[in-house]
Amino acid sequence: MPPEPEEEAATSATATATATSAQSAAAAPHGVPPTLVVVHPLVLLSVVDHYHRVAHDTQKRVVGVLLGETYKGRVDVSNCFAVPFEEDARDEAVWFLDHDYVVNMNQMFAKVNVKERIVGFYSTGPKLRTNDLAIDHDFRSRYAKTALTPPILVIVDVRPDAEGVPTQAYYSTETVAAEDKATMRTFKHVESQVGAYEAEEVGVEHLLRDINDPTVSTLASRVSHKMAGLRGLRAHLLELHRYLANVAEGRLPVNHAIVANLQEIVNLLPNFETSELVRALLVKTNDMELAVYIASLIRTVTALHTLLTNKLGLASAEAEAAALGKGEKVAEGGKRSSS
Repeated sequence: MPPEPEEEAATSATATATATSAQSAAAAPHGVPPTLVVVHPLVLLSVVDHYHRVAHDTQKRVVGVLLGETYKGRVDVSNCFAVPFEEDARDEAVWFLDHDYVVNMNQMFAKVNVKERIVGFYSTGPKLRTNDLAIDHDFRSRYAKTALTPPILVIVDVRPDAEGVPTQAYYSTETVAAEDKATMRTFKHVESQVGAYEAEEVGVEHLLRDINDPTVSTLASRVSHKMAGLRGLRAHLLELHRYLANVAEGRLPVNHAIVANLQEIVNLLPNFETSELVRALLVKTNDMELAVYIASLIRTVTALHTLLTNKLGLASAEAEAAALGKGEKVAEGGKRSSS
């Protein structure tokens, strides 16, 4: 039995309302918070170039716009451009960012690659500043109205002595204060890493050919990398120590998420009181020391063999030169006697 016209109209209206609500929910801004930020090498090179052109050997920082793509919480930052930015060193509430320049540059970049859109902004920090929240508010209200993820802030550490990954990513979120239950916007940390497409990897390898020292052995570079990792670990441990000291003295409130992560880290530490683990560590250490000892013996024997070979070769060359000199003298003496 065919449905009545009224039922068809009701069904059609219901389907249209469902589709409209789904589209509006999908188009709702900032629906998916970012979970991973991947910074490409071109962005790092551009940020360093921007800093050295504008704020090198000063206490200033530089700010720019990040371009890229987002997919299921993953933000790929593949490009960026510098922005005219000024701030008062004595009053952080006084700052200027040229939004007309941002709009014009974004339109020109869209002509080159329409997939790259504004995903946030970068700063050379090296830490968060008070007016970063105001800049984030401008980006959320101006350039991220239809974005699926909120704009991100990537702090790029351009210091040459910095250890570890030179990027730190954040996005702003609303939190409720425990005292007066008022909402306030704060930055939340996001995992960040350095990644590249295949073409970018080839370009980076060509750039590094002029930087890498061919005289440095692979073992020396591996040891230097281990030392850099240990220095980075030490810096993080010192930061944890300062945070716990500030919490214990009442200068900072207790963050239960940080405390839970610290407890998990402590629980993952091995128990060195078990005899099995101690014996395994000793056996592994002895095996490594034996390999180092044998390698030292082989290197010493090889060096001694090379030295003896050089000595014998030098002695043979000197003997041949002496014999040749005697032969020449005998020949000269014969010529004189015949004359």
